[in-house]
Amino acid sequence: MADEPILIVDDDPEHLFMLKTVVSDWGYATETTKDGGEAVRMADAKKYSLILMDVRMGVMDGLTALSKIKEKGPNTKTPVIIMTAYSSVEDAVWTIKSGGAYDYITKPLDLDKLRNTMSKALEHQQLKTEKEEALWGQGGSIMVGQSQAFKNIMDTVALVAPYETTVLITGESGVGKEVVARLVQSRSSRANAHFITINCAAIPETLIESELFGHVKGAFTGAQELRQGRLRSASGGTVFLDEIAEVSQAIQVKFLRAIQEGEIQPVGSDKTEKVDVRFIAATNKDLEKEVEAGRFRQDLFYRLNVMTIHVPPLRERKEDLIPLANYFIQRFSQKNRKEVKGITSGALDAILKYNWPGNIRELQNVMERAVILSRGEYVSEKDLPSGIKEVQNVLKPVKIIKESEDAGDLKSSDDPPPLEEIEKQHIQSVLIDTGGNLTKASGILKITRKTLSSKIKKYNIDINSLRQG
Repeated sequence: MADEPILIVDDDPEHLFMLKTVVSDWGYATETTKDGGEAVRMADAKKYSLILMDVRMGVMDGLTALSKIKEKGPNTKTPVIIMTAYSSVEDAVWTIKSGGAYDYITKPLDLDKLRNTMSKALEHQQLKTEKEEALWGQGGSIMVGQSQAFKNIMDTVALVAPYETTVLITGESGVGKEVVARLVQSRSSRANAHFITINCAAIPETLIESELFGHVKGAFTGAQELRQGRLRSASGGTVFLDEIAEVSQAIQVKFLRAIQEGEIQPVGSDKTEKVDVRFIAATNKDLEKEVEAGRFRQDLFYRLNVMTIHVPPLRERKEDLIPLANYFIQRFSQKNRKEVKGITSGALDAILKYNWPGNIRELQNVMERAVILSRGEYVSEKDLPSGIKEVQNVLKPVKIIKESEDAGDLKSSDDPPPLEEIEKQHIQSVLIDTGGNLTKASGILKITRKTLSSKIKKYNIDINSLRQG
């Protein structure tokens, strides 16, 4: 089930109300409008998982609205299903090819057919998105860092990836559990096969069994066609079960059979079918406590917990903040065709002090916003949200300095330097304040003494001269 709502566009108020009621009853979030022009404005401002569009409307017809939505904005790739009264199949096909619609459905609507068409469109879009993002966990990943925790994660990924064993990834929301899962797949023998993400918390209980395991024709009202299901779609590849603790015990039993026996049973079928997939699960809950509370099956926990990778929260690995911030600045600068090169010392101080309750996901959103708001070549303090700026004075500000071209002295610089130069000056400033005491300095910097020593060597900092100063 997609996270974004479905936009329904129809100028007939009664028909619009009926569609909203029915689609909402199917478990989807919905938004509606009676006008094609308003639909374009809504689509320009917000991402939708699917758009259901009538053709014949007053102010702006559906085909014109479709063309404008596909032209620019966040919904250029969003599947659009056209509702048409065309009696000619040729006209309907022309509508799809010329306007970029995913599919069409004729009026009066067959609601069972509509539901199946919507389900296929959403599944198709999910697979397409996952394919486009397949490189995320292969080099271009947000799994960048330099902390010992980061290195431990990478070592464990390298260890478990080549084997077919199940993997359980634990950690708070936003720490990058799916990226770790993609890294595991990218280094396995299944690297070139499907990677299917299943958000167990996002699929309504009434739909999850059919969504995952498929169904046979006639299994329930509306099941007019055989549905393969997402586990069979992933054959030969990897299935990532995100938020595994959120599924009911009835579904847990089916997951256990799929993992342990490699078998699934489609809804309405009396036969089991083999599936060849590797399972990786993730949770932000303590599954052992969930087992003790009777909410999670112990046997499934044992099957999932063969190899565990724990991803610590960002507040416990602040050494990763600078490389992550730099990565996001580069990424969003390219994406938004801007020339932002780095970050000022004031903004860096605020980022280093902030606790990041939303972890990497929050940092990613903050840096994307900052890049967009930035008016110069560097993200500055004023580009950050107020909640982050409020803590910037807790750390001592870093004086930005650079070497004179004419002499070896130091002078103030009006142009913000690269991130590494800022980090070097920040370390020097803390070392001066602590009289060169590495233990005190590493505590203030929130890094280990060993890491501080390596940075002193990397930046060629004369620790003896700082002690003398």
